[in-house]
Amino acid sequence: MTSIDCYINETTRHAHIILPPTSPLERGHYDIAFHLLAVHNTTKFSPPLFKRSAEARHDWEILLELETRMNSGGVTGTVKRKLMKRFFTPERMLDLGLRFGPYGARLNPFSQGLTLRKVRKAVHGIDLGPLAPCLPARLRTADKQIDLAPEAFVKDVERVKSKFLNVAASALNGHLLLIGRRQLRSNNSWMHNSERLVKEDPAKPQCSILMHPTDAANRDLLHGQKVVVRSRVGSIVLPVEVSDEIMPGVVSIPHGWGHDRDGNQQTVARQHAGASINDLTDQQNVDALCGTAAFNGAAVTVAAYLPD
Repeated sequence: MTSIDCYINETTRHAHIILPPTSPLERGHYDIAFHLLAVHNTTKFSPPLFKRSAEARHDWEILLELETRMNSGGVTGTVKRKLMKRFFTPERMLDLGLRFGPYGARLNPFSQGLTLRKVRKAVHGIDLGPLAPCLPARLRTADKQIDLAPEAFVKDVERVKSKFLNVAASALNGHLLLIGRRQLRSNNSWMHNSERLVKEDPAKPQCSILMHPTDAANRDLLHGQKVVVRSRVGSIVLPVEVSDEIMPGVVSIPHGWGHDRDGNQQTVARQHAGASINDLTDQQNVDALCGTAAFNGAAVTVAAYLPD
C-alpha cells in the first residue's frame, strides 16, 4: 500500500510507503470546482507562496512517476515522463483551457482574450461579468428537457416507502436512525491537526451525538452526558448534544474523528481524538438502487455510558 500524504494518520499508518507531496502553499492554484457555485464569472491564478524544496514533488509528478514506472518502465517510461513534464504540465493544460474557452485568445497573439500569462498578471483576478444562460444548449437529452422522474427512481418509490415503514417499526424497539454531518471548522479530518480549529468550547464539544430533546428525555439523557452508541457492528462513546435542530428519531455524529488509533502521528489531532462514526458503519447497508455503500440511515441504540 502506497499513500500520498503529508501526515501519518489513521489511514496512512497502514501504508508500506508514504510519499509526501508539496504543501498547498508550495504549488500554484486555479479554482475550478467552486466556480460551479459562483454568481459571477471570474478567473484568478494564485502562484506558489513559497519555493518548494529540491526533494519535494507535486501530486501530479508523484502520480506520473508511479504510472510510468508501473505500466511502462525502462526507456519507454523515462521518455514518457520527460515528454509529460515538458509539454503537458498542469499549467500548460490550464493555458490551453483558457485560450480555447469562451473568453480565450486561441492562438492569436493579438487577441485580447484570456491566456495564463494574462491571468497571472491580474493578481486580484479578472471579473468576466455576470453568468450567461447556457440551457438548454448544454443538455444532452434528446428532447432538451431535464428528466426529474427517471424510470429507475419511480420504480424504487415503493421500496423506499417500505423502508420508512420498517424504520418506524424499528423506532418502537428503541432504535434511532444515524446520519453524519459536517462542521464549519471540521470539513475534513486533516483540519483536526490545527490547534486553532479544534480548540473546544467545553459546553459544546465538536465531536458529539446530536439528539432531539424528546429522544433524550425518553432515555433519561442530559446535555453533555457521555453515551454509548451501538450499531450491529460496533459501539463508540461520546457526549450527547441535546438540540431541537434535529428531528425526533434521528441522531447525528460528525465524520472524520477517531484519532486515537495506534500509529497515528498527528500530535494535535490525538489530543482531540473524538470518536469515529466509521466504527458504526454496517457493511451490509448497501443502497439498493445504485449499489453503493449506505453511510447514512444505520439503526443504532443510544444509552447512558456506564464505565467499568
